[in-house]
Amino acid sequence: MLDFRVATFLCVCQTMNFTRAAQLLNITQPAVSQHIHFLEEAYGMALFRYENKKLSLTAAGQILRKRFVAMKNDEQELLAELRSQVSGIEEISLGVTMTVGEYAIMDPLARMLRAHPERNVRLVFGNTQQLLQMLAAGSIQLALVEGYYPQEEYEHTRYSTGDYIGVCAAAHHFAMPPHRFHDLLQERLLIREEGSGTRNILERNLALYGMKVSDFIHYTEVGNMHTIIGLLLRDAGISFLYRIAVEAELRAGTLREIPLTGFSMQHDFDFIWEKGSIYTDAYTAFCEELRSLAGEQDSSNFPDRQGRAGAGSNTLVE
Repeated sequence: MLDFRVATFLCVCQTMNFTRAAQLLNITQPAVSQHIHFLEEAYGMALFRYENKKLSLTAAGQILRKRFVAMKNDEQELLAELRSQVSGIEEISLGVTMTVGEYAIMDPLARMLRAHPERNVRLVFGNTQQLLQMLAAGSIQLALVEGYYPQEEYEHTRYSTGDYIGVCAAAHHFAMPPHRFHDLLQERLLIREEGSGTRNILERNLALYGMKVSDFIHYTEVGNMHTIIGLLLRDAGISFLYRIAVEAELRAGTLREIPLTGFSMQHDFDFIWEKGSIYTDAYTAFCEELRSLAGEQDSSNFPDRQGRAGAGSNTLVE
């Protein structure tokens, strides 16, 4: 088991407040201070600093936090591994973003579960920022994300690559044919919530043109991809998302792509986990198996929105 002082250190990292950490840990504030002082003495350097009455981590503290988080998560995985020796059941928790979970991973995951009846997979949904927080908290072991993340802070491997496009209803009427982002500012933009990878990608692309989401006269923030697609089908706005999320509607002709001059984008879907984990080899094998199964999937067996078998391909471009 990890030293109780490590738990105190990680709690202070989470709250950046000694008093709040003491309350969460149900110990006194002097005890929190003693635990931190012990670690600073043991490692021979300060882990926190006060600046303008605000607590922050030193460079050494940041390194220690990353390593302790990886150790804490590995300890949880170790306990699961030991339990599996008795039960014969493997356990793994995978966090996925909405687009990935609903459109990109279902078929390969189903194949994996059929091939491994001894494996229990806990699938957790969240946007990219939420999944990063879950990894840090140790509530998930792996995440499959579509958005940007600090690659230098995580082990990562690519799952697939998807086209990112503008979309509107097939019958949508533009006042003038759009060629650039600026031509769309009169439209209602349907957009995911802050922290979503889909939104973050659009924000970064807009920034390249000196623009931001608030430049659109009308925009509607929606925390669910199905709702965005439903609003698109009802011609309630335009949106930017991954092609795989609207593949069925594009094939059916109920939605159409908005062609913009110079806008052609692909983005990776990546598996990520804590850097330095002793389970990196096991996680890599799990990811490679899912990626291999995704390459084998037959999109003709995919259901469309009405539950019928659809034609065409839902496989992300490798």
